[in-house]
Amino acid sequence: MSDRMYRTFLGALMLAALVFDLNLLMYSLIVMLGFEGLTNWRMPILVSRLFPRLFSSRPCVSDQYKVRFQFEAERAWRLLVGVLLLITYGFFYQKLWFVPWFMAFAILGAGVSGICPGAFSLKRIGFR
Repeated sequence: MSDRMYRTFLGALMLAALVFDLNLLMYSLIVMLGFEGLTNWRMPILVSRLFPRLFSSRPCVSDQYKVRFQFEAERAWRLLVGVLLLITYGFFYQKLWFVPWFMAFAILGAGVSGICPGAFSLKRIGFR
């Protein structure tokens, strides 16, 4: 499973949770993103190891930016998305209801197109 496919599934699940008001699914996604960000046990890597013939992922070769932090950009992206969802969906949903919707559409678009502005920005800042 590639990160692109992961983002597509994540965005689709987030949209489904928001459309059908599935709070348990949304909180499960937030916990999963936080767990992946803290431990770096990423779902695409685990699925690729469990089913190597179904999901063969190619290594990313876009190391054109200067590395300032010894912290992966994908890991930082997962932590950032999890924290933003926790704040906006968990605590201030009545006032900031549009932020989880925007994030779900942006993550789904990043998965479909293969271009994630958040991950590119984190790499540009200096994450590995």
